[in-house]
Amino acid sequence: MAKFPTFPTTYEERKSFSISDLRKWGYLVPGQGKNGTIKWSRGGNPIGSIGITAYLDLTAPYISLNYILNQEKKISYGVSLVRVTSNLGKGYVWYFRCPYTNKLCRKLYNVDGYFMHREAVRGYYEKQIQSKHYRHIEKTFGPVFQQEKLYEQLYAKHFRKFYNGKPTKRYLKIMAQLQAAGRVSEQDLINAMIR
Repeated sequence: MAKFPTFPTTYEERKSFSISDLRKWGYLVPGQGKNGTIKWSRGGNPIGSIGITAYLDLTAPYISLNYILNQEKKISYGVSLVRVTSNLGKGYVWYFRCPYTNKLCRKLYNVDGYFMHREAVRGYYEKQIQSKHYRHIEKTFGPVFQQEKLYEQLYAKHFRKFYNGKPTKRYLKIMAQLQAAGRVSEQDLINAMIR
């Protein structure tokens, strides 16, 4: 009898937000408070939202999360923020203090209705559960699937192609991937998918 497949929820599929997101949205301005809503969507369809309020007084900064779980249970709790001096000696770096593991982290994931550090529950990244066949296809034809993303990086506003008259390592890597994508024919892709 065949084994029933299990499809674990990956970290990429979970709702999450990071310190980088909060900085980009203007929540991490010291001495100020800001409230708003974080929304998630998949395929253009909304799949969830939470209310967030940031309190950034320098004595005990935290964010407050408010949302309704499964359209019935109101949830409201705070997540502490910690400000650590940068190892470069310039400025500082913000971290969340996970309410469950008490670890410092830069990203919180929704696990069973609460946002926490990824080590609070066992999980997988998509790369960890891919089959050998799919990994082979991605290794061989990955640049073809990522051409659009590679061109976006190449023509980004502040992308540096040369430094001191020499091409940068990042530029050379992107160019090598684009050349590899150009060598793959459509028939090669079809043959790989059939196997």
